[in-house]
Amino acid sequence: MTTTPHHEGRTALVTGGSRGIGRAISRRLAAEGALVAVHYGHDHDAAERTVEEIVTDGGRAFAVHAELGVPGDADALWAEFDHGLAAQDAAPGLDVLVNNAGITLPRSIANVTEQDYDRVFAINTRAPFFIVQRGLERIRDGGAIVNVSSVTTRFAYPAIIAYTMSKGAMDTFTLALAKELGPRGITVNAVAPGFTETGINPTLRNPEIRRNYSAESVFDRLGQPEDIAAVVSFAAGGDAGWTTGQRIDASGGVRI
Repeated sequence: MTTTPHHEGRTALVTGGSRGIGRAISRRLAAEGALVAVHYGHDHDAAERTVEEIVTDGGRAFAVHAELGVPGDADALWAEFDHGLAAQDAAPGLDVLVNNAGITLPRSIANVTEQDYDRVFAINTRAPFFIVQRGLERIRDGGAIVNVSSVTTRFAYPAIIAYTMSKGAMDTFTLALAKELGPRGITVNAVAPGFTETGINPTLRNPEIRRNYSAESVFDRLGQPEDIAAVVSFAAGGDAGWTTGQRIDASGGVRI
């Protein structure tokens, strides 16, 4: 991967950074010069593969394990992050935080249990809230926070109602956080992917669904993780320093 070193000398943490969109973001930021902490919840092998890919390409990265959506998750994540930084002989602190980790819940309102609802909000909404809260002292002035949202927060999508609600909360979080952290020069933006080719969406194995999702974009194709990673890299970089509190659509023009 050949890219301009927009993030040279910076340290980044990508939650859910070992697979799908997160993996592409981790690789993109590393290719642009960042030392990347690749967070994972369960798939150790995927995290190690992503780190190995980054190192093979000439970048720097290390894996960070913490299960999200459980009590104490944010503290556990930051403890692992601090330990990993020390092992890399890197300076303490963080320049870029990407809140990417999340789960889907493909169920209409009639089929969502209380346990389903609590879990999707615990991982998609509560975890990033407290990751930011516990990380405020680590994030350097002039840094960036990028929250991965969803295109489905701007139109009705009853089939995934609880998931969409959890991402809508992240859009609101982005606005409030941008205002609070503005005096420190920290930008906070949300990036909203559309229908993207990742393993998180098992319905994409169905050819008819793939065609329908592709047709939603003005480009008549599914998004690729690298498409989203490019937008996240921009939002996290110095060129976006005058852009904050925004929800950046990265859907390929879905339903415009």
